[in-house]
Amino acid sequence: MIEACCDVLTPQEERIIQGKPASLEPAGRKRAHRYLETFSNCMPVACADRARLMTESFRQSEGEPMVLRWAKAMMHIARNLPVSIGPHDLIVGRASARAGRYGLLYPELDGGLLEQAVDIIAKTQRPYVITEDVAKVVKEDIAPYWKGRCFHDALYSALPEETRTALFLDAFRQRSIVTETASYRSSLQWVPDYEKVLKRGFKGLKQEAEQKLAALDPFQPKDALQRIPFLKAIITICEAVVVFARRYAALASRMAESEPDAQRRRELLEIAAVCNWVPENPARTFREALQSQWLVSVFKRLEEKVGGSYSNGRMDQYLYPFYKRDLAAGMLTEDSAMELLENLWLNMAQFINLYVSPTAIAYSEGYTHWEAVTIGGKTPAGRDATNELSYLFLRSKREFPLNFPDLAVRIHALTPDRFLRDVCETIKDGSGFPKLFNDEEIIPLLIAKGAQLEEANDYAASGCTEVRMPNRDTYTSPICWVNLPAALEMTLYDGRMKKFPGEQLGPETGDVTAFATYADFWKAYCIQQRNLLKHVFTTQSLVDKLRPNYVATPLSSALHDLCMNSCQDLHSGDVPGGLLLGFYDLVGFATVIDSLAAIKKLVYEEKRISMSEILDALEGNFAGKEPLRQLLLHHAPKFGNNDPTTDEIGRMIEEEAAGVSRKYTSYFGAELDVRYVPLTMHIPCGKVIGATPNGRKAWQYLSEGSSASHGADVNGPTALLLSNANSKAAGIKERAARLLNLKLSPASVAGPEGTAKLMSLVRSFCDLKLWHIQFNIVSKPTLLAAQAEPEKYRNLLVRVAGYSAYFVDLSPELQNEIIARTEHSF
Repeated sequence: MIEACCDVLTPQEERIIQGKPASLEPAGRKRAHRYLETFSNCMPVACADRARLMTESFRQSEGEPMVLRWAKAMMHIARNLPVSIGPHDLIVGRASARAGRYGLLYPELDGGLLEQAVDIIAKTQRPYVITEDVAKVVKEDIAPYWKGRCFHDALYSALPEETRTALFLDAFRQRSIVTETASYRSSLQWVPDYEKVLKRGFKGLKQEAEQKLAALDPFQPKDALQRIPFLKAIITICEAVVVFARRYAALASRMAESEPDAQRRRELLEIAAVCNWVPENPARTFREALQSQWLVSVFKRLEEKVGGSYSNGRMDQYLYPFYKRDLAAGMLTEDSAMELLENLWLNMAQFINLYVSPTAIAYSEGYTHWEAVTIGGKTPAGRDATNELSYLFLRSKREFPLNFPDLAVRIHALTPDRFLRDVCETIKDGSGFPKLFNDEEIIPLLIAKGAQLEEANDYAASGCTEVRMPNRDTYTSPICWVNLPAALEMTLYDGRMKKFPGEQLGPETGDVTAFATYADFWKAYCIQQRNLLKHVFTTQSLVDKLRPNYVATPLSSALHDLCMNSCQDLHSGDVPGGLLLGFYDLVGFATVIDSLAAIKKLVYEEKRISMSEILDALEGNFAGKEPLRQLLLHHAPKFGNNDPTTDEIGRMIEEEAAGVSRKYTSYFGAELDVRYVPLTMHIPCGKVIGATPNGRKAWQYLSEGSSASHGADVNGPTALLLSNANSKAAGIKERAARLLNLKLSPASVAGPEGTAKLMSLVRSFCDLKLWHIQFNIVSKPTLLAAQAEPEKYRNLLVRVAGYSAYFVDLSPELQNEIIARTEHSF
């Protein structure tokens, strides 16, 4: 049943309607509230210091090994980046001294586009600000050096003409048919091994590199050309992070000297003491552990741009020994730990991942971010991992509503009822947190792909719906999105698309009006889908081949056992012993399933309409053909309703794609698996797709993730879960994450009875072995009111695609897409 009820509101909706601030400001939250007020409504600003310093260093190190150049650049940044400590900071560290929300430029990626981009962004309404001073620095000092030297320029030039045509309109704009992302981020999402730093400190990591370096033979070519430069880079990066920390210690000491407030002076002196000790040395307390972890995270943001942001890993696991010990010693209380954590969340909330390309801006609406904090799940030994800190993270998310961090909970068959109830109560707040990962699906798949049981048990959420095993995963190359409805449209129009008239973008598969059977149509569709995947594998192989010449990551390499064992940078692509687990994303899954189901039933099985009639209706975007459109919408089966016809088509699409994945690999042998994680790519992908046979009108958004088409799932949330399970090619390992959004009415989960129903639904998700699920619990009237009066709803959070964002920060198209998602009751 579908029900939109505005009589019952979520706690988030009630706060907004009552005019309460984003922070509830209970006792002990005053600092967090004042801190949040300093930046919560500020437009992010692009900062050029990191790009300028990177450019200065690279001018001086030309001809040296890339990993060593990178480490030297990071040392130059560590010594010269302006540092600052805000009046509310307890945990310190920023990738820019600028106050408020900020983002960085990474010219090594797309510096060739920067000059054009800053002009466009400065003159048009964009999701961030580029000041005149920054634009001047970019144009005069940064962009000229990187033109012809950045990764984007190299990849664009290297692509075969056929593939370049399929991907790009020109160097600045992609078509959104097959979309590459490697030009706009250095790496996929990643989880550094923070525990290694907490236990050993960078002094210990540096000593390990020094011992390895002393044992090498400089006359041995591999030592001289690979291992020695690598280890020198590791030593340099370890020193750089310590230099960065000590600059904060020195600044805190200077500020304390002139601080009139006695309490703040004590806080500054404690900051100085902490930063003088960590992350150089092992952490001794909960506060030192948090500070050490955050400085690593900040320095990773300076080192490279990843997809969204760096994951925080399993924080309830590696921080728990410090938390437990400090509580027992009387050095810490639950409330003081909460204050430190929320100070950390507020630091995270100010860093925004900015993009300069219009394609990248379109697929990252609402300031995408995935600095996941993973809680729950299993221990490496396979036992339930829930502890007191797991509950504290949930309490923080409920009591201090903020879209940072991106809280992720691992669920398994033996997850305790008490913990699951707390998780569901947090979901019911309505801000979209936490998102859930299923150990019963993910762990067996990781083992099937080559992981050991202990490694798989210890995975952490990373990025939108991805997972990482920090010392086993080694594949970091950013991936491609595939616009599945483009394959469908090319099937309908013999390799052509309405958006790009006169261009032959796919193979000629014949006149569809001459196809005698659905099998003929399906065969032609598979040819078009395989052709798009050909461009994916071609692009990804070139990405893998070229990246080691343009990017390096000595910090991530220093924190990776396999990289240290082989003296090889993580981005080199073939670290011995590593698991090369890549993927590509299928966008518009349900749009294609529903379209194929309509053709199968109405054209070939029931013969109620002809293929010519469908083509005629699509050509005119259903103008004057509303009865036919209604037939397509309401008399053909739709994915998401536990219907065998649509679910089987979905499974066949996945198996067809997985067959390509099984047969081919990327340049270094990476396995590229099938995934359904669009971010907001289903919006720009929809803008290049004409009307489709499921009744969707031209240029509208596509279905997102593995969710149903908007409004098509009419049999309740359990049916949607069953369709996801039934459409999964469960017998193969060449598959990865499925992002599943589920929108529930607030009334359906109200009270203890609603909590029990939500717990039961999550248990069903676990039993069905689905990868991921996340919830939007917000009423349609609230969303419509937020569109009408955005200032009154400035703090309304919604779940978008693997992350939560403020509704008013989203484009009208994405707002409408979220409103159109089916609101379930059960």
